[in-house]
Amino acid sequence: MATSTPPTHGRLAPVFHLFDLFPLSVSSVGPVFSVAATGGVMAAYAGWWALPAIALLATPFVVASFVFRLLNRHFPHAGASYHWSARVLGRSFSRYQAWVLILAYFLSIPPIAIPAGSYTLALIDPGHTPSNLALMAVTLGWILFAAIPLLAGARPTAQITKVFMVIEMVSLALIGIVGVARFGATHVPIHFGRPPIGGMLIVAVVAATVLDGWEIDSYAAEESHKPRSEPGISGIIGAFLALVFYAILYPLVFAETPMRLLASPRDADPIALWAQRVLPAGLHWTVLIPILGSTAGGLWLTTYILTRALYAMGRERLVPQAFARTSRRRVPHVATIVVLGLVVVVVAVQTFVSSLSSFFALVLSAAGFFLLAEFLSDTVTAIVFLTRAHRRLGIEDDHHHPVLLGLAIVSALMMAGLLVAFFVYGPSAIGSGIDQVTAVLLGLGIVFVVLTRRRTTAPVVFVPEGADD
Repeated sequence: MATSTPPTHGRLAPVFHLFDLFPLSVSSVGPVFSVAATGGVMAAYAGWWALPAIALLATPFVVASFVFRLLNRHFPHAGASYHWSARVLGRSFSRYQAWVLILAYFLSIPPIAIPAGSYTLALIDPGHTPSNLALMAVTLGWILFAAIPLLAGARPTAQITKVFMVIEMVSLALIGIVGVARFGATHVPIHFGRPPIGGMLIVAVVAATVLDGWEIDSYAAEESHKPRSEPGISGIIGAFLALVFYAILYPLVFAETPMRLLASPRDADPIALWAQRVLPAGLHWTVLIPILGSTAGGLWLTTYILTRALYAMGRERLVPQAFARTSRRRVPHVATIVVLGLVVVVVAVQTFVSSLSSFFALVLSAAGFFLLAEFLSDTVTAIVFLTRAHRRLGIEDDHHHPVLLGLAIVSALMMAGLLVAFFVYGPSAIGSGIDQVTAVLLGLGIVFVVLTRRRTTAPVVFVPEGADD
């Protein structure tokens, strides 16, 4: 397969060390926000059975972290999974995966941006229902704030992320301590009942939005001092830490908050409900601080992943070449501005156009499906690489991974089964029309492949500027 190298003037700045990548992977998961945003939905779908459903999906996602480490070691690239599939599976598959990747991460950003605005208003004026104009103004403020570190450079992004990660880690510790201390007085009966199979499968797909994010270090490979050795390590750490956080937070919140409160309405914030029961009167609002910090971090870090992928695609003309432009701070400023600008448009439509808000909400609810499809594609790439492509590519040291290969095959089958289950149970669990919306988006990927077939160049291979251990 013909390849090319990126022009030196368009390179990203190699500034990250392992202790920069680690906070990115942890904060991008956003455990506090993830529980706040999805706990109510999961409780409504599956009750206590939501916990084993999360555990069900945790296995393939942990395996995926080792898959990312493997592929990163051989193919470090800002496009990460998009580039890996081009090298291993071919350009046609890669173009389609690029479409899935764009949908997976772009559809994840507005559901983070809007809560950032609502949590801020709830913190400023508790108990007051804000106007749409106020919500839009504050949400826009957070989007503009997210643009600051992203446009300032990779180093400022990492430094600001570290501050928010410390806030989140301290908050997680305090939540755990308070929850355990108050457990005897606030715990509720645990009742699983009959397992709602459909609800559990939908929860497993929804859980893709809370178990992802740690892979950000793969998309930061070209900005790492050691692109072959350090990206992937922090992703593994982030994936395991996410499981530890959820193993504490979800059971604690579920055990100290009546299920009827968590499950109705579906968009209930379980951490806020938990705080009202556990924290002293007048202090429950303080839990909004870690939720907001977690939300804000997830906003710019999810955007970071998408902009780096678009930067890589722009170099190969899969998307307009302008996306590959870098500013004097050596960041893809055009990609960043376009992505955040489109997020503003989507948020504005959801906020002000009532006739379209439900449709956009339905489209955005497909984010979990496309995130899961993205990780399935990465796992398939690893399976093909380990079985035969490594020899074709002249890499002879990867036949010593029989355990990873076996786990990858099992994980791929699990994720494929969950994607099928989404179409079966999605309409009743999420809403009528979700199957059609998802099918149309998948079909548009074929159109994307056809339209970009003649425009794309050969895969650009990233070559580190210095030695890499």
